[in-house]
Amino acid sequence: MISPARSAASYIEGMERRIDYRKAAPEGFQAMRDLDGYAKTSGLERKLLELVRMRASQINGCAYCLDMHSKDARANGESEQRLYVLDAWRESPFYTPRERAALAWTDVVTRISRQGVPDELYEEVRAQFSEKEIVDLTIAVIAINGWNRLAISFRTPVGTYRPVPADASPRAR
Repeated sequence: MISPARSAASYIEGMERRIDYRKAAPEGFQAMRDLDGYAKTSGLERKLLELVRMRASQINGCAYCLDMHSKDARANGESEQRLYVLDAWRESPFYTPRERAALAWTDVVTRISRQGVPDELYEEVRAQFSEKEIVDLTIAVIAINGWNRLAISFRTPVGTYRPVPADASPRAR
């Protein structure tokens, strides 16, 4: 929250990177990459994964990850319209039942301390995903929440990310 005595410009100017976690803990960074790499190669649809990453990043307020995943989503053919209304996905007709189940799961798992995971939601997700896919989806949500916490805590500079081409190997993404 910006205090009234402090301008938005001075707040943004003070947003310098605290720690480059990639350099400070390369083994930890690699462990995060490995978890994320698993999610990327799990078989879940690339567009679905990007929507999940965007949604969790919206909830967590991670500007770096929103910038990154909006670029990746567009590079992989996602429409601007679906990205623009993602924050209001429940009120939008642009998402499939499978995507809606994944987004609802993302919302609840990201905010898990509030109410846990309701049985009704679990049943909705089970209707759209296999058991393996539910676990893979949950791992994807866990991974992006971890990245969000690293980027926010250590103030990863926003706007520096360049998307990886859609035809690049899954591990390169």
